[in-house]
Amino acid sequence: MINSILRFGLIFILLILLQVLLFNNIQFSGYVNPYVYILFILLLPIEIPAWLLLLLSFATGLIIDFFSGSPGMHTFATVFAGFVRPYVLRIISPSDGYESGPDPSMLVYGFRWFLSYTLLIVLVHHTTLFYLEVFRFTDFFRTLLRVLLSTLFSMTFILLIEFYRRGK
Repeated sequence: MINSILRFGLIFILLILLQVLLFNNIQFSGYVNPYVYILFILLLPIEIPAWLLLLLSFATGLIIDFFSGSPGMHTFATVFAGFVRPYVLRIISPSDGYESGPDPSMLVYGFRWFLSYTLLIVLVHHTTLFYLEVFRFTDFFRTLLRVLLSTLFSMTFILLIEFYRRGK
């Protein structure tokens, strides 16, 4: 129990630092903004209580908002991604169900499962974040392009981090 708390605490701190110090400074023509901090929500155990998942999602988004100077947009998007996560896990559940104990990772459930899981959650997060940011439909297709490109880049970095974790 204490080991898990320490491990997730370390993952949380590392992802926040990576996001704030590195990924917040990556921006291509306003279309690509990789957000890898969402990986923290993705890696939480499958059987985590819903209230704790939402609380951790809230804290994660709030810290990113604090460092990004955005007024609650990351908080809302991250809480929404945390809210949707159990439904996504139910939709993409393996035929024999989830194993008790292990975290949702590429090592345990395979690349295809992890890719679809990550893609759905990141797409929900980015769609919510970017449409909330512009808060109008006049730039619908421009925002959609931002969502798709940022999802692609975020997915690339998340998969690289997961491959690195898998290799350890």
